[in-house]
Amino acid sequence: MLKHINENEFEEEIINKEGVCLVDFYANWCGPCMMLAPVLDEIANSRAGYNIYKVDVDNNVSLAEKLNIDTIPTLCIYKDGNLVERKVGYKDKEEIIELIGKYK
Repeated sequence: MLKHINENEFEEEIINKEGVCLVDFYANWCGPCMMLAPVLDEIANSRAGYNIYKVDVDNNVSLAEKLNIDTIPTLCIYKDGNLVERKVGYKDKEEIIELIGKYK
């Protein structure tokens, strides 16, 4: 599952959720973010049970500031509502699957 969320939905969708979630903080003008988007789509469509969320930092500035997101793309892994890992920059499919798999 891949879902776009905003700062109003973040607490309900990420913080109050059990299990593992990957959150991609991105911007539409960002080259590496555009390269990452189809990779995340492919993972979401090919792997049942993977919860992937996207947050546009330009439309959710206060959330990005609150979470100290200053470089994009930033991939954050949350487990049971807690941030457990953060990776900055483009990652390929295998790296992302391995990253999520560490916490599943």
